[in-house]
Amino acid sequence: MARVKGGFVTRRRHKKILKLAKGYFGSKHRIFKTANAQVMKSLLYAYRDRRQKKRDFRKLWITRINAAARLNGLSYSKLMFGLKNSGITINRKMLADLAVNDSAAFAQLATAAKAKLNA
Repeated sequence: MARVKGGFVTRRRHKKILKLAKGYFGSKHRIFKTANAQVMKSLLYAYRDRRQKKRDFRKLWITRINAAARLNGLSYSKLMFGLKNSGITINRKMLADLAVNDSAAFAQLATAAKAKLNA
């Protein structure tokens, strides 16, 4: 069987991986074998974390809403239940933004939720 030389194709594939590994520490950006392993792992992390980012932001919003709700004499769950009962549909991202930037508007929402809880 004839020997196959992979010159051009192999070099192009190696250069593509080493370009992706630019900025990595030590041999991870110099040596193809370690660079390839790290690039594969990095792409896996990127894929996973695009999904995890959504979870992390939701956790952050809930934490902010809970803190603001407690300043207004409610817990997070009671606030959300009161808002649902009063027919106010606002997502957590916007609620968290109100809690941080416009506490007066958030307080109005909290009083509306309280009114429905007591009724």
